[in-house]
Amino acid sequence: MEFKITKAAKNTILYVVLTGLLLLIIGLISGYNDPHFVTRLLTNGLINGFFFFALGLGALFFLALNYATESGWYASVKRVIEAVAGFLPYGMGLLGLFLLIITLFDGAHIYIWMDSEVVKHDEIIQGKTAYLNVWFFWIRTLIYFTTYFLFLRGFKRRSLEEDERGGTDLHFKNYKKGATFLVFFAVFSSTSAWDWLMSIDVHWFSTLYGWYTFAGMWCSSMVVLVITTMYLKKLGYLPKVNESHIHDLGKWTFATSFLWSYLWFSQFMLIWYANIGEEVTYYAMRIENFKFLYFAMFIINFAFPMLILMSRDAKRNFGILTFVGLIILTGHWLDVYIMVSAGSLGANATIGFIEVGMALMVLGSFVFVILRNLTKASLTPVNHPFLDESIHHDI
Repeated sequence: MEFKITKAAKNTILYVVLTGLLLLIIGLISGYNDPHFVTRLLTNGLINGFFFFALGLGALFFLALNYATESGWYASVKRVIEAVAGFLPYGMGLLGLFLLIITLFDGAHIYIWMDSEVVKHDEIIQGKTAYLNVWFFWIRTLIYFTTYFLFLRGFKRRSLEEDERGGTDLHFKNYKKGATFLVFFAVFSSTSAWDWLMSIDVHWFSTLYGWYTFAGMWCSSMVVLVITTMYLKKLGYLPKVNESHIHDLGKWTFATSFLWSYLWFSQFMLIWYANIGEEVTYYAMRIENFKFLYFAMFIINFAFPMLILMSRDAKRNFGILTFVGLIILTGHWLDVYIMVSAGSLGANATIGFIEVGMALMVLGSFVFVILRNLTKASLTPVNHPFLDESIHHDI
């Protein structure tokens, strides 16, 4: 069954984007005289560029994971995963654009290690210049982007070929490529988090940071996948997707929420317990400047999935999954917001017209790209070798 974007969906997306644009314009006009205006604008570009890029990357990771483990249940929702992963090139363009602008502004007080005047008077940064320098930073960034793009293109090409040719040859190619991607991703998911996010707090580091960032990305992507799948079911698409598929997507959302919560607590607890000055500064800055928001974000991302998605019935209920999913997604956006803005703006960080407006604009564009990707192929991968197993999936 071919998917078509409804007029109501197009209008809703347009309203979201236009509302975001209006709020952004109001924020630009009202905040123009703020001495931190440029840093605030670029900080929000980095936040949204990374967050929505990560949603696409998380879907690509999940696709590769299912290929590498030869999962059978997911075949019926495979095209949804591919559609979300298909946002990745646009996410790379948005993230790359703001990284480039920040670089041209000598770090824009976000990456202070890019400012040669700051480096001259900072021995700690000088000790990290072999890794943290502009040229090596961009070489790594381009390697990340190129690797992700090539794997995504290969998976999509072979998936469409499989619809026409059938057989198992393409499946086993995807199996091998999926396993290979996971090897690259195991390294790049951490090093890119160090480069793009952790280096904002250049005097601080954590060995759990890469895993923590990855867990938030994976959980957020699972929320998008389950909401998109339920939206298509509501419109009468995906007839071969049953309650067990929804249940599995709900379980993945539940499990990745706990993974993120575990890593959040582990990183916080170890640093708090050791109470070493150069380590606790990261949390002291965030707790002092954000107070309620910082711990509220943790409660949102931990308590809501634990209390509401614990039961089997909740993981099969479209209304509950959508409600909890939107709350989790908002919570993880706030997580990225705190990770970035606390280091770049500190006590000057705020959530106002600029923050909400830019987030809504990118969100609307993100949803439109996903829906458009869904129109480019049959929603059922007709010749997938595990399709029959997926159709009869029952738990």
